Amino acid sequence: MGRAFEYRKARKLKRWGNMSRTFTRIGKEITIAAKSGGSDPDTNPRLRVLMQNAKAANMPKDTVERAIKKATEKDSSDYKEIVYEGYGPYGIAIVVEAATDNNTRTVANVRSYFNKHGGNLGTQGSLAFLFDHKSVFKIKPKDGMDLEELELELIDYGVDELEADEEEIVAYGAFEEFANIQKYLEENGYEIVSAEFERIPHELKEVTDEQRAQIEKLLDKFEDDEDVQNVFHNMKEADSAE
Repeated sequence: MGRAFEYRKARKLKRWGNMSRTFTRIGKEITIAAKSGGSDPDTNPRLRVLMQNAKAANMPKDTVERAIKKATEKDSSDYKEIVYEGYGPYGIAIVVEAATDNNTRTVANVRSYFNKHGGNLGTQGSLAFLFDHKSVFKIKPKDGMDLEELELELIDYGVDELEADEEEIVAYGAFEEFANIQKYLEENGYEIVSAEFERIPHELKEVTDEQRAQIEKLLDKFEDDEDVQNVFHNMKEADSAE
């Protein structure tokens, strides 16, 4: 299994564990996509795939519809997507992606979390070189499909790694090729279960159990903040390769 798969496997259950938090995150993404590209999923590819993400997370249909409607309301919040970067305790690199209607509030909160847990907030772009920014698609395999042939086809669309089991295929591709990968999968009849952006660390840093506990207190602060959409780090998770 590749590095991307191991990293994603280690953080998947925790990240999707809290359903209300997941719904809030996807709802904001849907509102942003609908506001920027229109409320019709047939003409808005980003919205279309986010609705698939919502379905995969068992998000109620009326909640999805409210998120889309919110984008057209006169007094709707104007969410901005912002990335914060810093180091947690013991030199763990942390990238925080947020969607907020009040950057002053959010940056103050993020800085406070870092400071109170032995870390520090850095400048934007200061840690980007430590991570690969990837498009990650989960799709359903088709009857009679050849995985090697699919991989060869997808290479031309920016995919550089495939992982597969009996239930799903995970395709990792370049961040900037998201739209091209989505277009290929849709035009060739593949069911997209979900599609996301991930930041895969180049190297993972081992920590002791005691150090892990301290770092996770900081990560939990980010996870509990309603403005935070995603948190990525390079801490080696326990049993991540199993």
